[in-house]
Amino acid sequence: MSNHILFVFEGEKTEKQITDNLTKYFVNESTNIQCAYCADIYQLHTKISNDEDLDTFVLLKQRPHNQEILNDFDRDDFAEIYMFFDYDGHAKDADNRKIIELLDFFNEETESGKLYLSYPMVEALKHIPINTDFKELKVPAFDDIKYKKQVNDESNSTFQNFHSLTKEKWIMLIEFHLKKMNFIIQNEYSIPTSFKAQNEIFAKQLENYIEKDSTVAVLSSFPIFLFDYYGYQFIKKLLDENI
Repeated sequence: MSNHILFVFEGEKTEKQITDNLTKYFVNESTNIQCAYCADIYQLHTKISNDEDLDTFVLLKQRPHNQEILNDFDRDDFAEIYMFFDYDGHAKDADNRKIIELLDFFNEETESGKLYLSYPMVEALKHIPINTDFKELKVPAFDDIKYKKQVNDESNSTFQNFHSLTKEKWIMLIEFHLKKMNFIIQNEYSIPTSFKAQNEIFAKQLENYIEKDSTVAVLSSFPIFLFDYYGYQFIKKLLDENI
């Protein structure tokens, strides 16, 4: 099997902007191929529910917008598949049970793929408000709150443009979101020292936010992916060097 990595996104534009920038500084030791599912996570659930033997790569390759991108590849060309989707609780088919099933199904990057969720959407990465403590930042889980506009209105201009994120800005975002993840799970706003599974994060989102007051704690999947990919020691060294 090759060292190619397949990144799968919910949408074609924003996630690609993020990953194009991210891979300038990280995950650049492998050949990265990017494609989009172009449908929300709940529609993906419908697909796996109708086919217990679903082959993720075949599913992606069958999508019309991916046929040119993936035409020359087979599943064995990819060592790992990473999938990035939105929680998006206001989608018409939204169902927390479906999220649990998806996280259980897509839990291994060398097999069907590993799923990462952003809460509530991919724009969470740059939702670092000027006048709000990020640790406490949460938004309604099920309402159409025009989240993209809210992010643009509230966020620190330092992080607004995904194209212009420098390595230093990435490290700042990594620190924000990893501390937030640890706060969600362990009520400690600090860098985690060990791997936290996506289903563990979702269980705490359910317990402490979604089922408690119909909110989600704002959290991006991309810094969590980097933590999982590189491990604690690499991330700690990165953060220490940026002080």
